[in-house]
Amino acid sequence: MQIGKEYHQKEYLTKDELYQLAHLNSTRSSYHVKKNPARRVEKVTEAAYQLYDDFCRLALYTSLMGIGTPTASAILTSLEPQKHCVIDTRVWATLYNLGYFEQEKESFKPDDYIKIIRIVRKMAAESEYTTAEIGYALFAYDTVHRRGNLH
Repeated sequence: MQIGKEYHQKEYLTKDELYQLAHLNSTRSSYHVKKNPARRVEKVTEAAYQLYDDFCRLALYTSLMGIGTPTASAILTSLEPQKHCVIDTRVWATLYNLGYFEQEKESFKPDDYIKIIRIVRKMAAESEYTTAEIGYALFAYDTVHRRGNLH
């Protein structure tokens, strides 16, 4: 959330800040973020900050090396936890097990985030929790109840 606060203040992320967010979300692939030119990271994240459309923001973030939709969702969540949540295989799996989706999924595109966030925002609106908190709860549910391996 601290990185999100700094992002709000200057309206872009530095390469180091983007790496920190990516590393929190995916330690395995975060090193790819370091391959981006620093100025490109600043320009892309600044352009994304100016947009209001979630799909377009995600598409811009994912144009950077090392940033997939789950990490892009973490960026959005750091900016607005009341409106966004971090998505990944576990969140999708919980929603799948609750009957929201017809198949399991392991990789995600911006369209998948839009599908998830509509459901999670509805859940948040019907509860006393933020969208981010609902996302964390869905993740935790799968962690506790999953049978077998994650992948």
